[in-house]
Amino acid sequence: MDKLQIADNTYQLSVNIENMLFEGVWEMPEGVSLNSYIIKGDKTAIVDGFCGWDGVPETLFSLFDELGITVDEVEYLIVNHMEPDHSGWIEAFRKINQNFKIICSDKAKALLETFYGHTENVTVVKDGDSLDLGQGHVVKFVSIPNVHWPDTMASFDEKTGVLFSCDAFGAFGKLGKEKYAEDITAEEMEVALKETVRYYSNILASFTMAVKKAVSKCSQLPVKLVAPGHGLMWREPKKIMDFYDALADYQKGVARKELVFLWSSMYGMTEKAVRFVESVLAKEDIKVTMLNVPEASWGTILGATWTATGVILAMPTYEYKMFPPMAAALEELGRKRVLGRKAFRFGSYGWSGGAQKELDEIMTRLSMNWEFLEPVEFAGSPREEDFIILEQRVKELVAQVKEIGVES
Repeated sequence: MDKLQIADNTYQLSVNIENMLFEGVWEMPEGVSLNSYIIKGDKTAIVDGFCGWDGVPETLFSLFDELGITVDEVEYLIVNHMEPDHSGWIEAFRKINQNFKIICSDKAKALLETFYGHTENVTVVKDGDSLDLGQGHVVKFVSIPNVHWPDTMASFDEKTGVLFSCDAFGAFGKLGKEKYAEDITAEEMEVALKETVRYYSNILASFTMAVKKAVSKCSQLPVKLVAPGHGLMWREPKKIMDFYDALADYQKGVARKELVFLWSSMYGMTEKAVRFVESVLAKEDIKVTMLNVPEASWGTILGATWTATGVILAMPTYEYKMFPPMAAALEELGRKRVLGRKAFRFGSYGWSGGAQKELDEIMTRLSMNWEFLEPVEFAGSPREEDFIILEQRVKELVAQVKEIGVES
């Protein structure tokens, strides 16, 4: 576990996690950091917990000793969010310190009992309440429900200007030597922002309206440092807040001047058309992300589609419906509220069509409001006349995306 002093008597403790699915679902090719924080005033508080702790008391004793803290000094656990990646360490900590007090929201209190049977020494705080730790460290609590659980809050130290933002303003990706966004290289920042998009689209997308409210509320505080539960800290709070605000706006459909090309093929017939369309797109001045379904993970599909104004779907008919992995991917895009995209669909069929009917049903049922160009379906392999129409449709879609999309 890495430790770093980030402000007056304020420390970050972080650990990187790899080779696991976040929430049991989301692939993390770059891993993820779990960040917790300690504020030491006259009283000591832990914010967001030690989920990288191995549960061995001696490990924590040694770490605290390096920080000049004893375990018995920890009077408060500020639980911003009860999801187990933030709270799973509490029961192990209770075995070595039974006198701490938990500070949390009302909904978190209920989860404390149902998750861990913990009902003692729990203080519920509301939006705007504060906790005085002494030596000027007054922690103000900011309710940001549904970012991304209903119990979530952020904690703001009025002395240091540190916003402990929990899941808000977080990201996938491991932390290296540098823990601040402003200290990494341009190449590392490119990866970090990509992992922020993956995190947002995978974890927070369904709660975009709540994210917008959280950005508005947090941006009104005199924040000097954003310290999230996952990912880099930001000394320039406006940058990450504005980035989150832009990601939230992408839900409506007008996103970047980008295309995502999701394709599936069983026997290579749809793929023939895919390769032709790929050659057409290569001549257009537009960013295109091509993802094969089901080879690409849902998390990757969500991340790429979230920032793209235009979507090309290519899949064959399978037993009177869409190729099943493509249907599943579109269902997930709908559940995550990826709305209002400009889109075009093509694909092959054998003895009968049907893929389009299921696509229409998904779009209607999930109220996705995608605006489609007329589809192109072909029996068996595509022919010359199909290629001509495909080129026309693709160029029309590119023109639409360039017209309404925003610069990245």
